[in-house]
Amino acid sequence: MSRLIHTGQVVVDLVLTVPRLPTAGGDVLATSTNLLPGGGFNVMAAAARSGADVVYAGTHGTGSFGDLVRAALAAEGITVAHEPTASGDTGVVVALVDPSGERTFATGTGAEGRLRADQLARISATPEDLVYVTGYSLLHAANRDALAQWLPTLPGSRVLFDPGPLVSEVDPQALASVLSTVDIISCNAREAEALDLQTLAETKTVIVRDGPAGCTLHHAGETTQVDGFPVTAVDTNGAGDTHCGVLAAELLSGTDLQTAARRANAAAALSVTRHGPATAPTSEQLSEFWRDIDAGTGGSYRRDHQV
Repeated sequence: MSRLIHTGQVVVDLVLTVPRLPTAGGDVLATSTNLLPGGGFNVMAAAARSGADVVYAGTHGTGSFGDLVRAALAAEGITVAHEPTASGDTGVVVALVDPSGERTFATGTGAEGRLRADQLARISATPEDLVYVTGYSLLHAANRDALAQWLPTLPGSRVLFDPGPLVSEVDPQALASVLSTVDIISCNAREAEALDLQTLAETKTVIVRDGPAGCTLHHAGETTQVDGFPVTAVDTNGAGDTHCGVLAAELLSGTDLQTAARRANAAAALSVTRHGPATAPTSEQLSEFWRDIDAGTGGSYRRDHQV
């Protein structure tokens, strides 16, 4: 059976809803506070909810945050490849969500940033698998080195790379090394500015996500706009992760690229109508939305189901 093998990092998100971002040296009172699994969890949960068999090949800690992560992965039916790392707990990301739904992050790294080459070497990938790599991994020396050794040994597995918002801080040589093994790149418009998309699109599939506008596909020498589904966003946290996870699940199931991208657009649209980072719809919810779109009643779905 084909699988999504996720090599990134699962962290714990401390999500604070704030009336505005604080000024330098200032403070604001949050209107809500939640402690939730995040980071790579969002991608994996989205894929699992769309029917994919998912393996978490990253690391996780021994403390209470690691316990939270493992419980969340188990609840989604995601296989955890490794035992907890004894060198500390899982890291935390503080996410500030403002009234527009936009989010701002600060990340504290933990055990998820200490992946070893021998751990990845124990992952037996197949040509039918899809391997997910995030640019965040390239900011951690251990994870970066482990991926540099493992990715070139893959037996024809497709590699999906999401560069992430810190891609401009990645060492150029490390980035070039990973890109040489990549088949599909999925990034947002801001991240695309840090990449040489014109050159990359000559040999790879490049997907540029653009929020409610949908996404643009650069594939086999052609550029295609895949329209999005405008909704009233209440929280954009995790929308890109939802898009990547559902795209991966659709590709693993044999869906063609353009249809997979459109379904990923729909899933991302549904996710931003809900509060929280891991808000990807289930396959049933996405199919219901898809049927409404085909029937021309997508607007009524949004009014009746928006959270």
